[in-house]
Amino acid sequence: MEVGTQDMSILSLITEASTVVQVVMAILVLVSLLSWWRIFSKHFTISKAKKRTEEFEDRFWSGSDLNALYEQVRRGTPNGIERIFIAGFSEFLKLRQKGGMELSDTMEGTRRAMRAAYQRELDYLDKHTSFLASAGSVSPYVGLFGTVWGIMHAFRGLANVGQATLANVAPGIAEALVATAIGLFAAIPAVVAYNSFAHDVDQLASRFDSFIEEFSNILQRQAAR
Repeated sequence: MEVGTQDMSILSLITEASTVVQVVMAILVLVSLLSWWRIFSKHFTISKAKKRTEEFEDRFWSGSDLNALYEQVRRGTPNGIERIFIAGFSEFLKLRQKGGMELSDTMEGTRRAMRAAYQRELDYLDKHTSFLASAGSVSPYVGLFGTVWGIMHAFRGLANVGQATLANVAPGIAEALVATAIGLFAAIPAVVAYNSFAHDVDQLASRFDSFIEEFSNILQRQAAR
């Protein structure tokens, strides 16, 4: 007599899993989709900031007139380091026009304006990365919860079976383990992306910080003439 075998495909394991495990899987799939959306959007944002930073630094250090560069950048759509430059130079011009101020006070006001713009740019670049960190750290545990629940459900089902065999419990355990697999699928890309973005933002922050110091020195020399 031929013994029937159960369908152990991934799709059947998902559709035949208990309700709680299916809910866990659905949550993890949703988290994974949101993570990928954040990953692509953040990759575009940071890549654009890096490209615009390189382009602006090339123009800035090419010896362009600061007033001409300021007008050119201000008329466009400033991004990242360009906003820091605009904030600093506009504050410098405003304080110089007031007159009667010490050079040290003028430079202090200029640096404060650039630091404020610097912080706003970092906040923008860091926006939503906390979601990736949360998804990467929490998803495996959510998947593990689904696995534990599924295994408990599978073993409870043995109470209604006269003879407990591996064939009786294997499908239930396999269904439960799919939850862990989906949890890891959601977590791993989120963690890798978060670490990559954090590294890129740190590099941009270092470049912004260096620019603030170098630009401050240029303005100070220009004002001291």
